Amino acid sequence: MSAAPRSITPSPAAREFLGRRHQLFIGGQWVDPAEPATLEVLDPATEERIATVARGGPRDIDRAVAAARAAFQGEWSRIGSHQRSRLLFRLADELEAHLDLAVELEVLDNGMPRPIAHYSIAKFGCDFLRYYGGWCTKILGETIPVQPHDVPNGESLTYTRREPIGVVGAIVPWNSPLIMAVLKLAPALAAGCTVVLKPAELTPMTALLLGEIINKSGIPDGVVNIVPGYGHDAGAALAAHDGVDKIAFTGSTEVGRKILLAAAGNLKRVTLELGGKSPFIVFPDADLARVIPGAARGAFFLQGQNCMASTRLFVHDDVFEPVVEGISKLAGAFRLGPGLSPDSDLGPLISAEQRQRVMGYIADGRKSGAELVCGGDAPAGKGFFVRPTVFARTSMDMKIAREEIFGPVLCVQSFSDSDLKAVAAEANKTIYGLSGSVWTRDISVAHRMVNLIDSGQVSINCHAAVDPAIPFGGNRQSGWGREFGREGLDPYLKTKATTVMF
Repeated sequence: MSAAPRSITPSPAAREFLGRRHQLFIGGQWVDPAEPATLEVLDPATEERIATVARGGPRDIDRAVAAARAAFQGEWSRIGSHQRSRLLFRLADELEAHLDLAVELEVLDNGMPRPIAHYSIAKFGCDFLRYYGGWCTKILGETIPVQPHDVPNGESLTYTRREPIGVVGAIVPWNSPLIMAVLKLAPALAAGCTVVLKPAELTPMTALLLGEIINKSGIPDGVVNIVPGYGHDAGAALAAHDGVDKIAFTGSTEVGRKILLAAAGNLKRVTLELGGKSPFIVFPDADLARVIPGAARGAFFLQGQNCMASTRLFVHDDVFEPVVEGISKLAGAFRLGPGLSPDSDLGPLISAEQRQRVMGYIADGRKSGAELVCGGDAPAGKGFFVRPTVFARTSMDMKIAREEIFGPVLCVQSFSDSDLKAVAAEANKTIYGLSGSVWTRDISVAHRMVNLIDSGQVSINCHAAVDPAIPFGGNRQSGWGREFGREGLDPYLKTKATTVMF
């Protein structure tokens, strides 16, 4: 496996932004935290500090929630749906105007290759904002024909209104920082809510850029507030805050449980997009020319730091050897390096801690008897890199096959059973149910198999098909609720029924 150069110079615009004094964004103003504290932001490709950011705590969350509540009850509540739509479109235009800087900051912050950052921000940043901008004018109530029991011969009118839930606390992860922020902000703002955003402490830079873009877009002060900080401190305070009406969280299942407990105080609404261990099922008639690159992309996209990653590959015995050989050949050819380098296919993991976690799983896989086909090591030198790793002959009693690793590790398991229910039972032998895919030329087998897989999203002859209009979310311990599409707007709305007697 070749290695890309381990350093590349950021642009002057990126260096200027990173070198600024980075404060909290509360009430439309850049302010210092209540207590002097900072976060050191590292480039995971070089392990060097690239910025210092103000670190918020519970008192700053109080200030941000108060600003969001004032905006919700004030100017934002008087802005009609057409104006909200225009503001979301303007925000998308501003993000597009700052696309190059946003992409570069995302790469430096997270480590992902530049083409992935560019595609995701353009597609799921700008397009997502425009998609929900179109929904602002389509939030409709109903008229309901009823006969009130207490006035048998009376006439009445009953109708419903869909109203914004209120103040939303959005807690987002580090694996695709800007997109995750936009995925929360767009439906919340379209519904008429206000937001307190807590970005991941490892990757706050594009959230802070987003604050500047929001200021330029004309969105009123206090509608969006941004408080970088630690999850156990600022995040916990936001989840438990009685002034917050809803929490929207993306992250690990373990933290999701803590969010639920914290939210119980005022019974705030909660949506959770959590972990995954997605099955990728290959039948003997599948087109291997599509299967092999599809499996490699599905497993190693974002260095495997992706909740939809197809990290459990189930392959029929008849095609097992060529599939494993093909994927391993692709994995071995991937070039590791900093995301800004045009020669990099895969970037680093997010941190030393994450690299250590992944290497621990790889060691466990070796001990459990899985066959290591390629990878399995971390290259020497700076940067939190791990080579893409393929284990063959795995089984669901192995830890590497059961648990979410969140790194570039693919577990391949064979099957020979023609009973689709037996294949599905093995694929469903997990606490997760987020994504999955079925690969076959037999459309009947494909649809029958899709019906048997317990996941919120299952694709046929592709993996993790996502679009702003396609509902996305998990079953079981992969989460509560759905994002994207019309279903992604519903959690930010509440229904009020009104009856008028004549």
